[in-house]
Amino acid sequence: VQLVESGGGLVQAGASLRLSCAASGFDFSAYYMAWVRQAPGKGPGWLSALKPGGGSPSYSDPVKGRFTISRDNAKKTLYLQMNSLKPEDTALYYCAQGGGLYYYTDPDDYDYRGQGTQVTVSS
Repeated sequence: VQLVESGGGLVQAGASLRLSCAASGFDFSAYYMAWVRQAPGKGPGWLSALKPGGGSPSYSDPVKGRFTISRDNAKKTLYLQMNSLKPEDTALYYCAQGGGLYYYTDPDDYDYRGQGTQVTVSS
């Protein structure tokens, strides 16, 4: 399993970014996929997850209404559209492979995740 994130950067508060996660080494279309982030000095936090077929997205409260998860199974790529970014969104963002029938809200339950892409939001 290989997961490679991209799209992070340094932006001002209120800006938008779109993160991508390129997957390989497994049947991407058969698994829930998720986004997790880890802010400086804090533990990882689950953000969002999406069913294998792309429906029924789930979000944590801090990002609900601002972030949108999506996937392109033909391209084996997961996305996270982040709008109205806030300084508290500053973190290292990871994608993670869930289960075939479920996802986890505890980041420690994910067996595979990428190296992450850094998002820094200035005030």
